[in-house]
Amino acid sequence: MNIKIGLLLVTVGCLLLSLQSQAQERDDRATILNFKGIQYMSDDSLFYTNFRFRMQNRLGYSDVLDNEDNGKFDARIRRLRLRMDGYIYTPKISYSIQLAFTRGDQDFDDTGIANIVRDAVVFYNFSDDFYISFGQNKLPGNRQRVNSSGQLQFADRSLVNGNYTLDRDFGVSFNLSKKIGNMPINAKAAISTGEGRPVLGTDDGLAYTGRVEFLPLGNFTNDGDYSEGDIEREETPKLSIGGGYSYNDRTTREGGQLGRFVKNPFTLKTSFADAIFKYQGFAYQAEYMRRDVDNPFNIVDDQFNQVDGPEEELAYAQKGWGLNQQASYLLDKGYEIATRYTYIKPHQQLRNYEDQLDVIELGLTKYVKAHRLKFQLNANYTVPNGDFGNNNSKNSWGGTFQIELGI
Repeated sequence: MNIKIGLLLVTVGCLLLSLQSQAQERDDRATILNFKGIQYMSDDSLFYTNFRFRMQNRLGYSDVLDNEDNGKFDARIRRLRLRMDGYIYTPKISYSIQLAFTRGDQDFDDTGIANIVRDAVVFYNFSDDFYISFGQNKLPGNRQRVNSSGQLQFADRSLVNGNYTLDRDFGVSFNLSKKIGNMPINAKAAISTGEGRPVLGTDDGLAYTGRVEFLPLGNFTNDGDYSEGDIEREETPKLSIGGGYSYNDRTTREGGQLGRFVKNPFTLKTSFADAIFKYQGFAYQAEYMRRDVDNPFNIVDDQFNQVDGPEEELAYAQKGWGLNQQASYLLDKGYEIATRYTYIKPHQQLRNYEDQLDVIELGLTKYVKAHRLKFQLNANYTVPNGDFGNNNSKNSWGGTFQIELGI
């Protein structure tokens, strides 16, 4: 069989598969033979590759209600990513590679190094229900982080995720799915370096992370628990409840896997619990996160960070907790309305540096081809320290328009 005939058969087979299942994009395992992107299979079928890309083009505006002319526009490419998934010699040995080409996606502001590699991970699939991975990939953290940024119903994840998330790391993970009756249970665990995407090296401490998910009403259609909004219009109620914990021992970054590097390692303990419910176009999800550290204060390590002047610069971990809730309904012709409420409560030790925040957001999305092509319009209003009254000079509002396109 020549290459052209082989490619034709692969394409037809993938098309038939896609008619039966349009599973959502997953960042925690390779996407194989799912009729997404540009595909190639060798003539001897010993390796297979799926090439994809996606981009998010954004226009935003924000303003503080302090009677000053300080409105800011934000026009940029938020994300531009190339992803390659496939297998070598056998589908049991699969891989996923993801590269980023925009500054905000490269960890540049915190490290001064343009790190284009987001994922570079090898999977060994014992079965569809049990696989292990080795390399750089997302940790099994909070639900909104585990979801791909391409599967979100708002342009950005919430501030709860922004303050307390785990993000990517280099290490080994174990993933197991089982059923008790008709209730699927997913268990995930990882041992990783604790410093996120490598820059120049790692310290002696490691991070230990675990997550468990319960689906008491059965599986979501096409892995819908890994995407926001009920695009599938679930015919019966679906619910997923998850939670986990991460112990990052002696990390050298403010946020564990993210943030600036610090001189004195500290240990971060992060707990999280979340749930998502979908039924006939309605979707609701909630997420709680908490981060503890004995002493959140530190000093920026100027070996890795650009520090202005001879004085030492203060750094601190985001000690505290937050709650995010969002609800949506899918209207006819692919239009979705959504609302989100986020609450951030910094620990008392940080009261001179961080404000308590209430954030209210509204969203309107037009799905042209599910999450692969969509138009998003968001508006937000932020209230520091519970000041909903007349003295609202620190309150702010903003809006975002974003187009996401990908294959």
